[in-house]
Amino acid sequence: MKKSVIVLLVMLGAAFTTQAQVDSVAKKAENKTAELASKGKSAVVDEVYKDKVGSAGQSPIYIDHNSKYYYVDKKGKKVYVPKTSLKDSPKS
Repeated sequence: MKKSVIVLLVMLGAAFTTQAQVDSVAKKAENKTAELASKGKSAVVDEVYKDKVGSAGQSPIYIDHNSKYYYVDKKGKKVYVPKTSLKDSPKS
């Protein structure tokens, strides 16, 4: 009886660990999909500012129809930045 309870608890623990791993991978895939979709839309709808990067090196920088500057973060959200905080793009 004790062995079957221990085996059951081990199997439940493995199931919860596996579910947490699946949730983590699914969240990463969701964020990457949102980022790519947002960047794709921004590249088509808005102008790309090629000569500048964000204060922490974020790129590309987009200019929307209201002349506001932004980049798309890793979760697919637009992060608006003031023009004064933009830096020159490093030469490759």
